[in-house]
Amino acid sequence: MKKLMMFTLFTVLLFWTSGCTNTVHGIQEDSSNAWRGTKGVIHDATAD
Repeated sequence: MKKLMMFTLFTVLLFWTSGCTNTVHGIQEDSSNAWRGTKGVIHDATAD
């Protein structure tokens, strides 16, 4: 019974941490896209 509980805990933690990793990667990607978009708009506005 103890081995089953440890296996279940390990599996849940594995999926939970991989989900967090994907979330952090998504946030970084969204922030990077927003930065590039803002930088491009500012560049275009001041390029005159």
